This record gives sequence, C-alpha cells and structure tokens, in this order.
Amino acid sequence: MSAGHTRLRGAAAVLAAALLVAGCGENGADDPTSTRSDPSMFTNPVVRADAPDPQVMRAGDAWWLFHTNSGGRNVPVRRSADLVAWSEAEDALPELPGWADPGKTWAPEAIQLAPDRFLLYYTVAGRDSGRQCVGRAVASSPQGPYRDDSTEPFICQAELGGAIDASPFRDTDGSLWLLWKNDGNAIGVDTWLWSQRLSDDGLKLIGEPTKLLKQTEPWEGTLIEGPFFHRHDGRLYLFFAANAYDRATYAEGYAVCESPTGPCVKAAENPILKTNQVASGPGHASMVVKDGRTWLVYHAWPPGQEGSTDPGRQVWLDEVSWENGKPVVKGPTATPQPRP
Repeated sequence: MSAGHTRLRGAAAVLAAALLVAGCGENGADDPTSTRSDPSMFTNPVVRADAPDPQVMRAGDAWWLFHTNSGGRNVPVRRSADLVAWSEAEDALPELPGWADPGKTWAPEAIQLAPDRFLLYYTVAGRDSGRQCVGRAVASSPQGPYRDDSTEPFICQAELGGAIDASPFRDTDGSLWLLWKNDGNAIGVDTWLWSQRLSDDGLKLIGEPTKLLKQTEPWEGTLIEGPFFHRHDGRLYLFFAANAYDRATYAEGYAVCESPTGPCVKAAENPILKTNQVASGPGHASMVVKDGRTWLVYHAWPPGQEGSTDPGRQVWLDEVSWENGKPVVKGPTATPQPRP
C-alpha cells in the first residue's frame, strides 16, 4: 500500500470519528437533530433506547422523563432542556418498599406539589397479592431519590387482576386526582379506567373510586390502559392506549369527560395515533405544552420488532393540533420537524 493511500485512509478514519462524536446525543445514541447543520430541527425517536410508558414533567429549568424499568433501574429518569436531547437514565426510586418485589416496576408518573415536594406513583409487583399494585413515593427534587415509606400498596385491586398505570392530575380548581387501570386482562376480566380524589398532600385517597371507561370498541381489543387527563380550553380530555402492548394494533385514543369523575364519551375518530410505516404500536403517552404548542410523548416499536427489548419501545415526540376541539396528532413522524 502506498504512503498516499495510507494518508487517505487515516484522514477518512479521523473524519469518521469526528462524525461519530458529532452524532452522539445525550440519549446514548444518534443525536435526534435532523441534520447536523440545522439544530432547529429534530427527528424521531428522541430516545432510542428501551424506554416504555414515558411520562414527562416540567420542574425547574428542565423537563424530566420517567419510564418503565430498564437497564437494571427501578424507575429510570432522564433530563432534557428541550424535550429532544435526553440524558442517560438514572434511578429515581433506587429502593423499593418491603411489600414489593423488583423486576416489574412499570409506568411511573410524577407530579410537583410544592417547590421541594414531588410525588411519584408507580406500578410494582405486590408480594402478598401476587399482582401488580400501585405505590407512591416522595422526594424533594424532581429526579429523586424518591422514598416509599408505606407498609402496603396504595392501590391493588387484586380481585380485579391488580392495579397499574397510575396517573396524577391537578385540576384547574386545585383538586388532586389519580387515574389508574385495573389489570383485568391479566385474569380475563374487563379493564376499567378508574378515578379517585387525592388528599392535598397526595398521600391518601378520598371517597370512593369511580369507573370511567372500559374496552368497548373493536380497535381496543381486550383492554384499555395508560390513562391521563389533560385540560384544553376548559374541556377535560381523557387519553388512553388500547390493545396488546406488543402488537402493531396497539394505539392511542381519547374521550371527553364532564369532570374527573365522568361521565366520559369516547371520540368517534379513535384511534388518533396508530401504526404506520415508520413506527409500530404507538401509545401509552403523556402530554406537555411548551410555548403554546402541545406535544405528545409516547413509545413505539421499530416496525417488525414488536416485543423486542433491543431497541425495544423507543420514545417519540409529535405535535398535537386542536381542530374544532379535537386533538389531532401529527405522527408518528420520522421526517425532520421543528424543535419544540
């Protein structure tokens, strides 16, 4: 080999290394910017690792993303300044309470109640019931560490298959509410979305739970899950995912509710987010508003890799427009789009 060829090969290697470094983002994979020459754009997915059931919360000067256990962490938490570039995950809940078993810590969601008070509601395996149950933990900072000092599950409903997918919500009147799903599909019974009032400190349930919705439509299959509330222009929307999580038929829909205790009416145009050529089984979402624009954060599989853990369910970010009071999701979108 000539010296000239050696120099060319060396230069190519240096260039390739530089491009690789330039393309590495905080999420441990390629930077989700659309082009390295246009930082105002991004492309999905924004987290390319396995990060199921994402929920995003704004606290301080950052966004915080919580998701189902992965990488040996009970409750992975990631930080972002812009909703696009996310840090590597840390563990927001490094210790589980004595009544819980590790390995199935699902769908965590956090809420800020005061400058130095944050609550985390999460799904975990209850040792006594043998079912998934809801726990609650407290921290003084958004990333934790959260501590659960309880001696028993917050909600379990073992006779209904267990309780999963808890989602806290503060309404415009200041009242606190908790949504969740009874895990009926685990034992072959109906899956209801439930709502119940929370105490002002978020540590107790008040009154009785209310059934809001269950699976009724063909696209939903045998279950609905992953509920969350969102108010827009005074109307209360209940978003939910439906169908088998590891199938391309998994999708996202919504209903409109008169109050946090219902009644709720499902949208005729459901599902509003479903599988296409770039993403499979999109759903179990959360919603944020930044600078007047609404964004849906959700997970999806690479097409043809449903049920895998590598890369698993990646995190996608797409804008939501409101058309005559109806949320329209512009996605799943893999083409470049403006950053939030």
